[in-house]
Amino acid sequence: MFVRTERLTLRRFLPADAERFAAYRSDPDVAHYQGWEAPVPLADAQETVERFAGGDPEAPGWFQYAVDLDGVLIGDLGLNLHENLMQAELGFTLATEYQGMGYASEAVRGLLEHLFVERELHRISAEADARNTASARLLERVGFTREGLRLSNSWFKGEWTDDLLFGYLRDDYLNRSRPTPAPSA
Repeated sequence: MFVRTERLTLRRFLPADAERFAAYRSDPDVAHYQGWEAPVPLADAQETVERFAGGDPEAPGWFQYAVDLDGVLIGDLGLNLHENLMQAELGFTLATEYQGMGYASEAVRGLLEHLFVERELHRISAEADARNTASARLLERVGFTREGLRLSNSWFKGEWTDDLLFGYLRDDYLNRSRPTPAPSA
């Protein structure tokens, strides 16, 4: 286990996660703004989950955290750690049946706490397809600042798409997270 929130555990992937992983990543609504095509065959999911399970969260490159609710895989958070080990890019995926209940926000907040407080990363960034308003709202809700818009920037699933850019600095996180001191008497 890497992170525990009120309702969720962010943990390493396990071989037993492959079937659930294939199921939610095969949902066309989940895959729509993501870099894979649905459906995801179980054999491919098993290979992917095995690769994720062997990843190192403190090494440069992508690491996937399994989002677990009471022993059930409900999604995953991807973190692409930069070679300097001080900044990273965040991505997230949640099964449709668990969307709209605050789980994605809770998982991202938990990971941000871990990354900014325990690991002391300087900056976390994220990108979203400009049409993906739910992801943009989630990023802003958890404290990211919208930093830009790249028009017609990505050739994605057969079309040019606009990209929203978001960032979150450790100093901003620490200043927002700290309670306001009581006035002196």
